[in-house]
Amino acid sequence: MINVNPSTNVLIAEDDDDDYLIFSLAVEELSVRVILSRAENGDVLMKMLNEKHPDLLFLDILMPCRDGRQCIKEIRADSKFDSLPIIVYSSLKDMETIEFCYRAGSNLYAVKPSSLKDVKQALERIFSVDWKKMLYYPPLSQFVIRGEE
Repeated sequence: MINVNPSTNVLIAEDDDDDYLIFSLAVEELSVRVILSRAENGDVLMKMLNEKHPDLLFLDILMPCRDGRQCIKEIRADSKFDSLPIIVYSSLKDMETIEFCYRAGSNLYAVKPSSLKDVKQALERIFSVDWKKMLYYPPLSQFVIRGEE
């Protein structure tokens, strides 16, 4: 039997328990099937990536051990992760951070929304891209997703 609705394996690197809880609740409300895993810091993230390649990575910038910037650089320096979409998921809104993530090879930058409804809206936009068929690199003007849009 062919599975017409395959699951998407999502790994989120997020050290904040409250942010992870809101993210996971929003994921449960999506129309796509998601298998969600969590890395609590950058060191754990890099170990998990070497064990299993997710379909999509959500990456916080402000994390202990290795921050998100360092993780992006390490991931993009390794060719085995060339097809891995990286979605930065951060509360930082400054252009310096956004431009760094853009130039370092992130695919999208999602500013952490403050409500479950806004997180769900942001995730719906992100999951509307068929990441398994193509890597999406929008122009900088379309790189940032804000939940309230």
